[in-house]
Amino acid sequence: MCFVEPPKPRPLERFWPYADLPEQPTDEEVAALDPELHDALFGPTTRPFSITLVFPALDIPDFARAIEMARASAEFRETGSGTSRRYRARFHASDARRLRDLFELVGQSDETEVLIDDRPVPYARQLWLPLVWFLIPLQTADTRDQK
Repeated sequence: MCFVEPPKPRPLERFWPYADLPEQPTDEEVAALDPELHDALFGPTTRPFSITLVFPALDIPDFARAIEMARASAEFRETGSGTSRRYRARFHASDARRLRDLFELVGQSDETEVLIDDRPVPYARQLWLPLVWFLIPLQTADTRDQK
């Protein structure tokens, strides 16, 4: 019977290929975290009520205008690349008119998601958005009263 010794491991000179990474995340990395993950890591934060539109690149004539409108939202973020690129635009209740204007452009696509406080909610398109539209006449009246 012949006994063969197992091969001896040869350790590499370097332990980890990414040794130069900082131990703490940068401010940009923390800002880019998913809100639920942020709450789990750093504790719950208080944020005002928001509605977020998440949409892909769409083949519509006004898409450049839609991106400009999304960039003007309370928070705008681009994620992914190629066909998985998504645009996230967060709006607060005081931005109901701008939310409606953007939704009129990108809401025609079934790939556009509507998130209520960063969560998918049943009937967000059919119930929540029309409820927010009711705030638009109130905002218009408030601006007239201030003049």
